[in-house]
Amino acid sequence: MKLFTFGSKDIGIDLGTANILMTLKGKGIVLKEPSVVAIDKKTGEIKATGHEAKEMLGRTPESIKAVRPMKDGVIADFTATGLMIKNMLKKVSSRYNVGRPRVLVGVPSGITEVEERAVEESVMQAGAKEVYLIEEPMAAAVGAGINIAEPSGSMIVDIGRRNNRSCSNIIRRNCSK
Repeated sequence: MKLFTFGSKDIGIDLGTANILMTLKGKGIVLKEPSVVAIDKKTGEIKATGHEAKEMLGRTPESIKAVRPMKDGVIADFTATGLMIKNMLKKVSSRYNVGRPRVLVGVPSGITEVEERAVEESVMQAGAKEVYLIEEPMAAAVGAGINIAEPSGSMIVDIGRRNNRSCSNIIRRNCSK
């Protein structure tokens, strides 16, 4: 079964604890912002996401809460995560005329079924037509060009970020620079 077909409006999301990345098929990375959302406590509406919300951390009035809704790669605050994804998907959709995209989300390999459902529901509520989840190590292998259908040994080491550059690498690559 082919997951995505040519010409469709497909978005890939890396929901990270520190940053969220969104890629658009054929365009590459189209959004890279901190995983932070500022919400009005009274109305529940979004005041800011990403860089703008990060600047608000610890500096908001009583009526606004700025939070990091992800913890250890999984959703800690379902409502805030949904609002953050919705806002960021809206940014990408309006900028690139996407509409209701199919979305592929990278999730940690140790995620529970409840956490999987939380991710799927957040993305669906954000306006996705369809949602697919892929474990991050599998996504890294595919991205590195490893044929995942072949029975061969490869090691992928994900040590997070260092000096604002990705350190998710195939073991042949040195990330100590």
